[in-house]
Amino acid sequence: MFEIIKDPTFAERNIPLGILEVTYPDRSTWDITKFYDLVHAELDALREKYADYDRKAVFGENPYFRFFKKFKKTYPVMQQFESVLFKGRPFPEEDPVMGVPFLLELTTFVLSGTHDIDRIDGPLTIFTPSEKLPFLGMRAASTHTYPKDICGRDNSGIIFSMIAGADDRTCIHPDSRHVFHPVFGTPDTDNAVIENALRRLEFFVKVLAPDAEIAARRFSHEYALSRILAIDKHNKGASGPLRRFHRPAML
Repeated sequence: MFEIIKDPTFAERNIPLGILEVTYPDRSTWDITKFYDLVHAELDALREKYADYDRKAVFGENPYFRFFKKFKKTYPVMQQFESVLFKGRPFPEEDPVMGVPFLLELTTFVLSGTHDIDRIDGPLTIFTPSEKLPFLGMRAASTHTYPKDICGRDNSGIIFSMIAGADDRTCIHPDSRHVFHPVFGTPDTDNAVIENALRRLEFFVKVLAPDAEIAARRFSHEYALSRILAIDKHNKGASGPLRRFHRPAML
């Protein structure tokens, strides 16, 4: 299990945050077909639920939407949701490991991501910057953190910025097997939202790779220290159409 440090600049804000660490077995053991069956069933359910979609009604009071608005940014999960559900953008199928947090974002509106733990240099420190700190984002694009952002760094630099996105150095590759998914909160996010998102991530991972090893850690008001949860072994057997996926209830 990799080390995570909660810097005082972040701790004092009492913002909930989850980390899901996953060690995937060999790709030959994955059930990729079952995972994408789940993806398409979830998308069908979303299209039915939001047939009369109204952006303001759905996202107007969303704490993530409002948090990004403070930085004069558009919430990227809202853009993904509208693009996939209503504008014909296909669900990304290049790498199912990347698909796991993408599916979480579409179904819960909670911001997540993916990083390769084997590419991290030393412990991960969660912190709040007081100024703009430059780093190379995905596809080596130059970007920076923001004051009052929620960020992660290792010994070599910035790994992620909630507002600017993930870095290029620790992004996953086709051979990545030891990863973590951050589950971001905001000052107005309830702990239960993060808890539910972690459970759904665990479920999605187990549909894709039943033998994956998973550990979840929470950082919030009640969890001054990290807590590790073992994953129920009965999750290993999910199969068949959507009704048999036994997905956790959304809060």
